[in-house]
Amino acid sequence: MSLTERVERGRPSDAPLVEGSVQTFEDGLFTEFKEAVSERMPPQRMARLIERNPLQARSEIRLTCEEVLSDCPWLVRGQTGGDDFVGRFLDSVFGLGPLEPLIADESITEVMVNGSRSLFIEREGVLVEEESSFANDEQVQALIDRILAPLGRRVDESSPMVNARLPQGHRVNAVIPPLALDGPILTIRKFRSRVLSLSEMKGLGSFDDAVLQLMAWAVLRRCNVAVSGGTGSGKTTLLNALSCVIPEGERIVTIEDSAELRFFEHPHVVRLEARPRNAEGLGEVTIRDLVINSLRMRPDRIVVGECRGAEALDMLQAMNTGHDGSLTTLHANSPSEAIGRLTTMVRYGAELPVSVIESQIASAIDLVIQTSRLSSGRRRVTDIVGFELDGQGRCRAHPYYSWDVVRGRGLWVDVPAWVEELPYVGVARKEEVEAWKSSLSYSH
Repeated sequence: MSLTERVERGRPSDAPLVEGSVQTFEDGLFTEFKEAVSERMPPQRMARLIERNPLQARSEIRLTCEEVLSDCPWLVRGQTGGDDFVGRFLDSVFGLGPLEPLIADESITEVMVNGSRSLFIEREGVLVEEESSFANDEQVQALIDRILAPLGRRVDESSPMVNARLPQGHRVNAVIPPLALDGPILTIRKFRSRVLSLSEMKGLGSFDDAVLQLMAWAVLRRCNVAVSGGTGSGKTTLLNALSCVIPEGERIVTIEDSAELRFFEHPHVVRLEARPRNAEGLGEVTIRDLVINSLRMRPDRIVVGECRGAEALDMLQAMNTGHDGSLTTLHANSPSEAIGRLTTMVRYGAELPVSVIESQIASAIDLVIQTSRLSSGRRRVTDIVGFELDGQGRCRAHPYYSWDVVRGRGLWVDVPAWVEELPYVGVARKEEVEAWKSSLSYSH
């Protein structure tokens, strides 16, 4: 679809004004305003300007909008201001149209467009239904096209499903008919523009001081840490917070399927992102390819956004061959389940005996932090474990900490052996370690 066609499809429709909605995208006055702007600057000319120079195009389109408002002052009535009209029009051409205010809202973490029928958001972990601003499915499709076009991606009947990333880092998934039976589906996973620190996460109730201290020590001690959890449990948020503890003198290589990690504060970060195959089925670069290549890039830390396939084998081998302090996330509902998930993923890459794989897992990963999303929507660290081999040579989870839902507090079972080494490697003073250990609440 050409840029001209996309601009045309963003033009006003005959959708009626939704009663009681001041902010409706296709209200009557705004429709008149858009028609007047399009008369002065036809979509074909607008498209040519955008292709040639987007910044200049934005400036000229804004000037045209202001001229229309100056010549047609009756368009600005009641609570609606001219700046609002201009902003909404520019959003419809350059941005995400009616979704732009939702994307700008920092409290919203997910936007879900289910065709033109319904629109849901996730705020603080809780789903909330919003009034849909789309008059028909064609408008949703036009928005999807406008999102994907600058990214060099496309979605059509031959390829009706796509994953992409917006310039600001938000993750986009789109599914259109015939796979989506009730119209185009658009899901946008948002990420905060600013990374939360461990202290800020503690303030939000994700964990207490004792857990915070152990996690910070684990990073400084160069332990290999895996953050495990289900979808939307806060794995990436915690991984970002842990990265803030990495000393500034170290070189970090991040590897992701879709770039979500934020390392704004660290001075030496190399970011790598996997690439899907193109329309001809060529050009694919997998996470495994990037993990293998990262070993040649002199990394102090390797951070894999998520292990989900054969790259788990190379990640474990890197952890076991001198690349201490690596960080990753895993999809698993419990630390014990993470062992099975890792074993399965390694077998994608090599047909090794299960006992050999589990031995690699036990020696490679020092700490597993399990995150969960509670029914209230709050994300919380619910378990901290280490991996070890039992008498039969099988890998098992050795518990250190767990969140007691009934009592509403965290309880400790044990502490990692490496905590005793902290004073001797310059991470913490002996008095600090002893004070931390004496503050723990143990389960009986």
